[in-house]
Amino acid sequence: MMNRREWIAGTSGLAAAAGSGLAQSLRKNIVISSANGLAACKKANQMIAAGSDTLDAVVAGVNIVELDPEDTSVGYGGLPNEEGVVELDASVMHGPTRRAGSVASIRGIKTPSNIAKLVMEQTDHVMLVGDGALRFAKTFGYPEEDLLTPKSRLAWRVWKQSLKDASGHNNWAPGLWAPTAELKHRFPGESEEVLAWAWEMAVHPTTGTINCLGLNTKGEISGVTTTSGLAWKIPGRVGDSPIIGAGLYVDQDVGAAGSTGRGEENIRVCGAHTIVENMRRGMPPTEACLDALKRIARNYNNDKAKLDKFDINFYALRMDGVHGAATLWGGKRRGSNYAVNDGGESRHEPCAHLLEA
Repeated sequence: MMNRREWIAGTSGLAAAAGSGLAQSLRKNIVISSANGLAACKKANQMIAAGSDTLDAVVAGVNIVELDPEDTSVGYGGLPNEEGVVELDASVMHGPTRRAGSVASIRGIKTPSNIAKLVMEQTDHVMLVGDGALRFAKTFGYPEEDLLTPKSRLAWRVWKQSLKDASGHNNWAPGLWAPTAELKHRFPGESEEVLAWAWEMAVHPTTGTINCLGLNTKGEISGVTTTSGLAWKIPGRVGDSPIIGAGLYVDQDVGAAGSTGRGEENIRVCGAHTIVENMRRGMPPTEACLDALKRIARNYNNDKAKLDKFDINFYALRMDGVHGAATLWGGKRRGSNYAVNDGGESRHEPCAHLLEA
């Protein structure tokens, strides 16, 4: 991280850059992401150092997570909608050309960030959705595939079994309230470890997503956000990740911001755009993120009991290389760190937080 003198110099330099429309030059390439992006940040920074465009680099970085079957909040292996179908969302923004692309509710494509980039590059549209987005992807040679892994399918089946209506039954079976015994009976052949994981996913599904922002020494910045969205959602639900200005926003004069967590809350405050505009007015990245969180809390009259039902995290990278992140809740929740790479190995840095758990 920069020391105080570097930060002050960077802040004054940013004001001049923003006012004149000129980008800062940096000593280091910098990539940041949500906590699940250590490998993504490293890959992206290696590509930037080798001369790749910042958008190509951050998309290649998040491809690692999209293709990772163990990350149940992004791409292949993501937890599905209520019908057992994985629906993905993604967006990209390219600072130098000030262009954007996104896809929403796309099925059967492991790397939706690639398709969002194709929308930006190959069309005069910004967003494609659903079947249209899938047909578009197949036009460019992307195969339609089953995105459920055995683990994510099991988690969905356990969730279906766990549902109860007012009489204590649903169309599948009586609800499961003694998971160890019931799960062994209902799902023979599965290990206790896997069943315990599936039960945890059923009752406390992961929320995640990956946002990744990259800035090179020439002052070119780009960003990407990609997700499998809310587990067990109503088919067709779209969160903030593909919404330009909510899940992602990039301004070549100012910087970039993105989000993970509860998308509906972010959409209501246009979080990424709000953060970038805060930075334009001189607010440091972390303070800009906290301000967006304050707007979310205000929507619930700062009622902690209501706010405790979800998590949301913001990430920001300014054109002078200063970066920051903030999460709604402190403590040991998932969003307590974010990933940073400014050369060499990636590292986690702590997020600021608005509320104490």
